[in-house]
Amino acid sequence: MITHIVFFKLTEPTADALAQVRDKLLSMQGKIPQLRHLEAGIDVIRSERSCDVALVTRFDSLDDLQAYQVHPYHAGEVVPLMKSLCSSVVAVDYES
Repeated sequence: MITHIVFFKLTEPTADALAQVRDKLLSMQGKIPQLRHLEAGIDVIRSERSCDVALVTRFDSLDDLQAYQVHPYHAGEVVPLMKSLCSSVVAVDYES
């Protein structure tokens, strides 16, 4: 199994923008067949080193992760929104 974790730092982390990002990430459920696990949450600590939103996804294989990356809903709907609202996006992918 492959775990894919992404951290998002928003340019303007208003309550509406945070909810919009979280909701868009969660909207992938049921739309991308390769997703085996999906969770997204808004940071509650809000420290100087915190990111604003986290995404945790799991896939059966690296091939499934690659298919997710280019899936029309992810690439055409989710990624453009994240690019428009985020100042920084970092990811880690590992075998789990």
